Amino acid sequence: MLEIRNEQLRCPVLIRRPADILPSEMTSRSVYMRRREFLAGALSAGVVGGIAASSAAAAPLTGVKSQYVLDEKLTPLEDVTTYNNFYEFGTGKSDPSQNSGNFKPLPWTVTIDGLVNKPQTLDYDALLKLAPMEERVYRMRCVEAWSMVIPWLGFPLKALLDRVEPQGSAKYVAFETIVRPDQMPGIGGFFPVLDWPYREGLRLDEANHPLTILAFGLYGETLPNQNGAPMRLVVPWKYGFKGIKSIVRISLVEEQPKTAWNMQAPSEYGFYSNVNPAVDHPRWSQATERRIGEGGGLFGGGGRIPTLPFNGYGEQVASLYAGMDLTKDY
Repeated sequence: MLEIRNEQLRCPVLIRRPADILPSEMTSRSVYMRRREFLAGALSAGVVGGIAASSAAAAPLTGVKSQYVLDEKLTPLEDVTTYNNFYEFGTGKSDPSQNSGNFKPLPWTVTIDGLVNKPQTLDYDALLKLAPMEERVYRMRCVEAWSMVIPWLGFPLKALLDRVEPQGSAKYVAFETIVRPDQMPGIGGFFPVLDWPYREGLRLDEANHPLTILAFGLYGETLPNQNGAPMRLVVPWKYGFKGIKSIVRISLVEEQPKTAWNMQAPSEYGFYSNVNPAVDHPRWSQATERRIGEGGGLFGGGGRIPTLPFNGYGEQVASLYAGMDLTKDY
């Protein structure tokens, strides 16, 4: 069991510890692929009930190859889609894939407002056509000291922000996810894990950085529910929880916005949350990480690899934080 403090009730909340055994560590990749081919056939025939429900939104999605690729092994698709943090569907790693089948990502609209000259609400089709879709292969580093390499499909967030024309007083971008207790079983109860909706934020220059994307798919398909359908944020030099999922509102603001985990435990989760091997989280060393799908072993032991400053993207983003003390502005 994992203990997380609930600031509202001033008492600890006990959360089930995530499962450690991964699909890729129990079966070979070739078995995966055969299984996936079988599932694809079964889905088209409508014979795999639970899985069909959770994958109902998946559809082919392609993008041009971008310059943002890695010479690193991709994390198996099955791990990317079954080992997730998405607390609206539960706190266990397998909960999102198992509990998100009733979530309906379409139709969908996103409102962009606040300090902009052209506030607007866009539907999903308009968003898909807003900018050329690109495939970006990024590292994803979780604060829990595990990581993946994921081929995302999306386009720079800047393309959307330019469309609404941020005003000069806008300094930050605030994001909110949807709240649907009837479709998201992790929301509600007497001891809610977080103060919903899930909130995140970036400084405007971070949001406009070329590495920051809105993702609509992965591995050649639209996002599965458990990965943040229909659209999510991906900021590869920050810890994974900064990548807010199922976004419904993007607001340009002057003051630093509140963020979900910073509100829950401000001493543990800073606003910036840049990947930094020199600053440990109270429960997890950030010096090394376990690459999901590699290393083998029933309990996902495998070999750990050193974590890189800014998750390996320092050359591109370190200048954003020149003069800042990142041990304090974590």
